[in-house]
Amino acid sequence: MMRRSERKQSDPDLGVLTGRLLFALQEELFDSLAREGHPGLRPQHGAVLAYLDVEGSRATDLARASGQHKQVVGKLLDELEALGYVERRPDPADRRAKLVVPTELGLDQMTRSDAILQAIERRHAQAVGADVFAEFKRLFREIARHQRAWRGEAAPPS
Repeated sequence: MMRRSERKQSDPDLGVLTGRLLFALQEELFDSLAREGHPGLRPQHGAVLAYLDVEGSRATDLARASGQHKQVVGKLLDELEALGYVERRPDPADRRAKLVVPTELGLDQMTRSDAILQAIERRHAQAVGADVFAEFKRLFREIARHQRAWRGEAAPPS
């Protein structure tokens, strides 16, 4: 009989596969960012930085988009603010709300991060073929959409 650890290696389940992909992608992204002048960032910061708009975003919107609790996002924003990547400003649309706005350093990170991720995707598309990679992304989005609806809620649009 095959041991569980061997089965996870030879026929990994969806959790193992997505974890492997996420961790390898984060490692390449954050190592590359560190070499390009952003050594203080950690993969956890991606929960905020991946969804931050150039013109700024509300913390509640960042929490919703990332699937993180508001408290987790608040802690990450405190860290990113201390590192000089974001500022909290009054939201011009609602003075009671705060807008999280990227600083020049944050904008540089966003530009570099987007370019690094585009290069990673291009590399994978070249390895398996552009059509196959496009179909993989389409299917991956669909599976992620269905997984987010596991509690019986309607699946959100992808």
